[in-house]
Amino acid sequence: MKDDSFLSLKGRSEGLFKAKGSKHFGFAVPVKSEDEVKEFLGLIRKEHPTARHYCFAYRLGHDAAISKATDDGEPSNSAGPPILGVLRSNNLTNALVVVVRYFGGTKLGVGGLIEAYREAGKAAVDTGDIITCIRTNTFKIIYPYSKMGEVMTILKRVNISPENTDFQLTCSLDATIRLKDSDAFENQISSIDEVKVKLCL
Repeated sequence: MKDDSFLSLKGRSEGLFKAKGSKHFGFAVPVKSEDEVKEFLGLIRKEHPTARHYCFAYRLGHDAAISKATDDGEPSNSAGPPILGVLRSNNLTNALVVVVRYFGGTKLGVGGLIEAYREAGKAAVDTGDIITCIRTNTFKIIYPYSKMGEVMTILKRVNISPENTDFQLTCSLDATIRLKDSDAFENQISSIDEVKVKLCL
């Protein structure tokens, strides 16, 4: 099985890069969907209502299958792609970096813009905390009360704390386990007579 972990951001972080009077404020934040991207962009626009440009890039999904970068009116590929490059070089996903520019009166040229947006994005990521996220599966386990001991023994062996427990004549609980260990765990639990296991979607 492929690696079941990926790198993302713990929380919001900020950085600043100045060039020839222009100020580039960088913001990095964890996101899990395009709706969260839109929500954070709206927040930044409210926090910086007089800025000239709001350029950003994001990557979504455990394998960064979704990615987008926008120049927001800057010359083509001078803002969004350099910011996206910061995410890629740090191997981050489920993450968004926004760089807000206040024009200082002197044009930077395409090369200067690329550097400014890259460095502002890098400054935001560098001040934040990069964390390792683990992909998991959650199973619903249904079993008669008489099988409680056997089920709990397996959970204890793999150090899993049951969730949403319901201990009646017919019992049920949820167990969340790391993706790479899921198949072995499911096989172990399923081998107990009268125990039903299904993957929670």
